Amino acid sequence: MKVSHLMAVVFVFAMASSCSSEEKSKMSPNSAKSAVQQLLTFEKTISKTLKCRYLLYLPKDYSGKQQRWPLILFLHGAGERGDNLDLVKKHGPPKLIEQGKQFPFIVLSPQCPADQWWSSEVLINLLDEMVGAYKVDTERIYLTGLSMGGFGTWDLASLYPERFAAIAPICGGGRRYVADRLKDVPVWAFHGGKDPVVPLKESEEMVKAVKAAGGDAKLTVYPDAYHDSWTAAYDNPELYDWFLSHHKSTKPK
Repeated sequence: MKVSHLMAVVFVFAMASSCSSEEKSKMSPNSAKSAVQQLLTFEKTISKTLKCRYLLYLPKDYSGKQQRWPLILFLHGAGERGDNLDLVKKHGPPKLIEQGKQFPFIVLSPQCPADQWWSSEVLINLLDEMVGAYKVDTERIYLTGLSMGGFGTWDLASLYPERFAAIAPICGGGRRYVADRLKDVPVWAFHGGKDPVVPLKESEEMVKAVKAAGGDAKLTVYPDAYHDSWTAAYDNPELYDWFLSHHKSTKPK
């Protein structure tokens, strides 16, 4: 091969290589490394505003000598959602308070916005706000709720079991795979035997799962009750005595 022809071939090859390198340099970093898994970290600070309307009941002797009071956090059902707090008075402790019943507890009854579900983030921050602003005995904070609030009770307690001395979910259900988190939280669940909205097995399976994890859980079934098992449950004075019998410092370790 002549020298001049060889030089031409080398020149063309060099130009092709140069163009190839130039094209690669125009490719995005992601496409250039598409066959490589990279170890990366995402971090972003988000500012959020939490808002919640609620009813608050303070015992008659709240301003007296007693320094700290037990607190019941009550979660209503789906039918009481919205922005009308009078709806929250339809069932449970708020209803009894409106009828004149006096409790030896601070009773905190938040309202879930319309078309939403209970937010554990909102609830735990609201509880923190109450603990900071009022004379709350943090060793005697109790949680209860009905229907959607029963589900909310199981959920909030499983996320923050260290915050509650005892819980009473009514006609609700939860995630059985996290039931072990409730092994140190006494549970008294209630359900209607003929409930067509939330099957009885929802409560049965959660109570069974907590017991299997070594926890203290029991279930009261009202055999002839439908979805409304909460009226009988909240009218039962034994429920409130049961709450008061539990204190976080006395729970088994």
